[in-house]
Amino acid sequence: MSPGSSISVSLKINGRDHEFSAPACDTLLDVLRDKLGMTGTKKGCDMGACGACTVLADGRRIKSCLALAASYDGRSITTIEGIGTLNNLHPLQAAFIRHDALQCGYCTPGQILSGLALLDEKPADLEAIREGMSGNLCRCGAHPNIVAAIAEVAGL
Repeated sequence: MSPGSSISVSLKINGRDHEFSAPACDTLLDVLRDKLGMTGTKKGCDMGACGACTVLADGRRIKSCLALAASYDGRSITTIEGIGTLNNLHPLQAAFIRHDALQCGYCTPGQILSGLALLDEKPADLEAIREGMSGNLCRCGAHPNIVAAIAEVAGL
């Protein structure tokens, strides 16, 4: 296969089937944003260090800037566009608002997706939440409020 060759990829994104062809080297992040128009997932560092690109793959959080789209062929992907609606927020989205867990908002989609995965892991205390969210950075310094929002939804 030559470096520029395209391959066929099938993904279930936010419950909807998507089939497309993409270069084998395209990341899941680039496919989501550029090919499918799902710009809620953010491109931050493009090196897996900041977590702005976090999505769920079969319920597990991944950094989509490090994931080749072709590697997720046939898998189920959840992006921020698949979490709640403007009129029916997910409980974690509502908690982020109540706790003022965002400032500029750039990292918020990745924070929420990572927080959802962490909630499935059933964190035992605030330290477990801080540790579980350590792969998601917030340049604005909203980390304490993010932890408080996740703790509320976790019932801690």
